[in-house]
Amino acid sequence: MLDIQYIRDNKALVEKACVEKNLNPSVVLTLLNCDDRRRELIGKVENLRAKRNLLNEKLKNERTDALITESRQLKSELEKVEPDLKIETTAFQELMLQIPNVPLEEVPVGKDSSGNIVVREWGTKPNFGFEPKDHIYLAKKNGWLDLERGSKVAGFRGYYLTGDAALLQVKLMQYALNKFVEKGYLPVIPPVVDQRQAFINTGHFPWGEKETYKIADDDSDPQKDYFLAGTAEIPLVSYHAGETLSIKDLPIKMVGFSPCFRREIGNYGKDTRGFYRVHEFWKIEQVVLCQANLDESRSWHEQMLNYTEELLQDFGIPYRVLLMCTGDMGEPQAKKYDIEAWMPGRGDWGEVASDSIMTDFQSRRANIRYRDAEGTIKYVHMLNNTALASTRTLIALWENYQQEDGTVKLPDVLK
Repeated sequence: MLDIQYIRDNKALVEKACVEKNLNPSVVLTLLNCDDRRRELIGKVENLRAKRNLLNEKLKNERTDALITESRQLKSELEKVEPDLKIETTAFQELMLQIPNVPLEEVPVGKDSSGNIVVREWGTKPNFGFEPKDHIYLAKKNGWLDLERGSKVAGFRGYYLTGDAALLQVKLMQYALNKFVEKGYLPVIPPVVDQRQAFINTGHFPWGEKETYKIADDDSDPQKDYFLAGTAEIPLVSYHAGETLSIKDLPIKMVGFSPCFRREIGNYGKDTRGFYRVHEFWKIEQVVLCQANLDESRSWHEQMLNYTEELLQDFGIPYRVLLMCTGDMGEPQAKKYDIEAWMPGRGDWGEVASDSIMTDFQSRRANIRYRDAEGTIKYVHMLNNTALASTRTLIALWENYQQEDGTVKLPDVLK
């Protein structure tokens, strides 16, 4: 979330961010009005409590009828005001979670994907000399993918990965994990059955709750409702929740290996064939915590992007990098790149990774701070990027390395 003082001081800028991210800017004024009422009530409560404390000191020495009556009046006033403060505080907290991050100045303004900018392309699209097949044909021919039985057991978008394809997925995960361990990342297998607060911390909630599988309610505390994580980013961001780190601890580099679960309810009718868009898959995810410095955040953003590009280059998969516009980058992001691989079966590019600067948006929600060299307490900056996603990497490999007879000749690093 943003700092409330920042919102007070930059109302027009925050409203502009809402408009550019296709959100209703009226939430900013609603929040500030609620904040005014909350602060007024805080002042009243503090004033009444201070008077009551003084009166209690007097009552220790003398208990006159007048003092007792005054004490009862103060208690009655507090009992009227404190519930109002609780209501306004709850409303304030909920409204704060509805304010998006402010895009960095270099982010292009655009309403949707048409406003994204191609930063660069790498690799040469294959020239087959024959009509290329899509991953569905190739996988069925080679006994790698069973969509019919997957749908029978798991419903729409269910699949079985079989034979050499199952082994290849394991090989891909291990290859990517090893690469990031060599780069100094801490490998982590995180919990993916997570409580609501973990999703709030990343900014997936409130905006993305409808896309998330809810698996258990806690009637005593909604914050303890359980959901399935759609990315290791969710549990990794909360790994240091509530902690105050030292500057010598930074940067913290984690690479998470986990299954991912997504309802994809906003994409019915889109990419329904094959397993480009599915409800569950495996992924290697980068998360970095660094000092609260935009130059350092931008530097890590580029490094994390380069690391993912290295993997695609190792595999010889043509790809392009997009700088995402405001309307296509998501509410929590301050800046975002997407990496898209060339997929001949689609005759188009397909997203395989997203690289994001979150500034202190997530760390304020998760309360992750550090003490700098001068002893000042600050919120860390947080970043995340996909290292490798299982299904779409398989699609890109099969389709780019297909042979005329329907076999697939993998790059040397994966043989």
